[in-house]
Amino acid sequence: MRLPLLRAVLAVSVLVASGAAAAPVRADGTPRPRAVDDLARYVNPFVGTAPGGPDFGHGGGAGNTFPGASAPLGGMQWSPDTVTYQHGGYSYGDNRIRGFSLAHISGAGCAAYGNVPFMPTQDAVPPSYATFSHANEQAAPGSYHVTFDNGIGTDLTATQRSGIARFTYPATDTRPAAVSIDAAKAFTAATGSVDIGTDTLSGYSDSGAFCKAKNRYRLYFHATFDQPFAQASHPDGKAGAAMVSFAPGVRTVTARVGVSFVDVEGARQNALTEQKAQSYDTIRQAVRDDWNGWLNRITVGGGTDAQRRVFYTALYHALLHPSVFSDTDGRYTGMDGAVHRTLAGHVQYANFSGWDVYRCQVQLLALLAPHEASDIAQSVVNQGLQAGYFDRWTLANGGSGVMVGDPLPAIASTIHAFGGTDFDAATLLRTALADRQDNRQRPGHEQYDTLGYVPAGTKGVWGSVSTTLEYAVADYALAQLAHRLGDLTAYATLLRASGNWRNLFNPATGYLQPRAADGTWPAFTPAQKTEYVEGNAAQYTWMVPQDLPGLFAAMGGDAAVTTRLDTFFSSLNAGADQPYAYLGNEPSFGTPWAYTHVGHTDRAGAVVQRALSTLFTDAPGGLVGNDDLGAMSSWAVWASLGLYPEVPGTAQLTRTAPLFPTATVHRGDGTELTVGSASRKRSLR
Repeated sequence: MRLPLLRAVLAVSVLVASGAAAAPVRADGTPRPRAVDDLARYVNPFVGTAPGGPDFGHGGGAGNTFPGASAPLGGMQWSPDTVTYQHGGYSYGDNRIRGFSLAHISGAGCAAYGNVPFMPTQDAVPPSYATFSHANEQAAPGSYHVTFDNGIGTDLTATQRSGIARFTYPATDTRPAAVSIDAAKAFTAATGSVDIGTDTLSGYSDSGAFCKAKNRYRLYFHATFDQPFAQASHPDGKAGAAMVSFAPGVRTVTARVGVSFVDVEGARQNALTEQKAQSYDTIRQAVRDDWNGWLNRITVGGGTDAQRRVFYTALYHALLHPSVFSDTDGRYTGMDGAVHRTLAGHVQYANFSGWDVYRCQVQLLALLAPHEASDIAQSVVNQGLQAGYFDRWTLANGGSGVMVGDPLPAIASTIHAFGGTDFDAATLLRTALADRQDNRQRPGHEQYDTLGYVPAGTKGVWGSVSTTLEYAVADYALAQLAHRLGDLTAYATLLRASGNWRNLFNPATGYLQPRAADGTWPAFTPAQKTEYVEGNAAQYTWMVPQDLPGLFAAMGGDAAVTTRLDTFFSSLNAGADQPYAYLGNEPSFGTPWAYTHVGHTDRAGAVVQRALSTLFTDAPGGLVGNDDLGAMSSWAVWASLGLYPEVPGTAQLTRTAPLFPTATVHRGDGTELTVGSASRKRSLR
């Protein structure tokens, strides 16, 4: 089964070849610096911190983002945590902050990180929380500020592996300035230890249990204050927390904090190396400049300010993860618990929301930043080698087994297709092929490999239909890598397996539905959720991106498919209980572009534009579902460009009408491509 030539589909290689040349050069052949606009002004980090849609039971109706300070792909995310818990740590509807913790995940549907909250105070004991008003709060890429109702101010900014905080205390209150920290606190159960020096606090925090899994991690930290401690103690005699105060008259305290997943010395060196004793304002401007460099990799022309805010906020959220995991000296703790070291000039990344990001987020990263994407792909390889299998959802240096499918090899293959080729792709292919027979990686693989599908009710499998479809997509993605590497035997095997979706297509109903091991079809309705994952039959029947022409032929042809798509998109975010689109969750992401395969690119564009205008806003409730480490935000970026990376493992882009008249993508390798209605004839021929 070979994917036919797709209608209205182009490959990135074609775009680069025909779209634009490399960046302009000086007479001596060196690239001219490109003007960088302050696009950070369009970003609202509060987007996603309030519910934007109904809670359909899949992590809430909010984006679950955080508003605090992080560098692009940063390994430290210093952000406020409200008393009312929301995944991500911050609920916009609450006016009580209980601390500023060092690590966060943007958009997950379960609790993760939230370790080591710092809290400025003038109380004699650690406060439970302090109240504030949003009028006294600001957030921007790389920085955050709030002034509590009690007059204490907090300013946060970050580098990739460290942060700097500036705490200010009201001059009218003569009580000593103080800071509390708690290494035994996180969003899940935690323990920890704090060592107190004359002007330093250091130690570690142990936590884990992401989505109730057994994964564990240890986060080390080292904080250096610009003022010596006048008093210091472990509150209630607990070594896991510390309370420090400063001399009378001290009204501003600066803390430089490094983090590491290796050791305290690594945390200390990370802060020293990245901050170089620079001032808070210098570091804040540097990280804003860094963000502007990344945001300027896509420059748009036209559109309203509101549309630009939605677009650049989405691009910002799409560039928060995966997270830098190795220290500045290259050391990192692997999935095997041992300390490893990256090659010089390379970085190990962590936090892979595989089921979510393989669909369109890693494609965006690879398009914009082939070098970093190559390191991300090598990080996937390293995780698989160290763990002995490829987990689906990894946090820090542990697997969780959350969600279904086999997305991590597909992620690496897709990055390779988009030009991120500086990683050990041959080892990735060899390891992924072997691990297809590992129950930790592919529950139900025995039945999938022998019957050609995972039967309903298979023990240890969540959603037999969804799992079969995910395996088939992953096999196709890996097949494309095998083909590019010249392994035609593996290519043929994987390509054949990628057609296993056909074994779940019931001609009598026209749906991909559960099937018993004996080949019979259990009772079925299109809206059923049984044997599907966070969706239903109507939603998953479209999830065959590797062979939509074959699926549509089985459905009865273009006219029949068009009618079904029209009905399906009569609702854009219906949740899993209704047989309509659920664009607030990943399985429906690619379905709008299905129209392009039946001759209705205009209808695809209409659905996409309707989704952009109704499901995404520039307000705190601007996301209708979990952002899932940038997955949903990446969808909005692609949709705004009028492009979508429909087929994992390839660089094929499906086209619809773009939101902006012009948009230019400045790739990290110096090449450019131009998209948009005003430039289509010139750039997309």
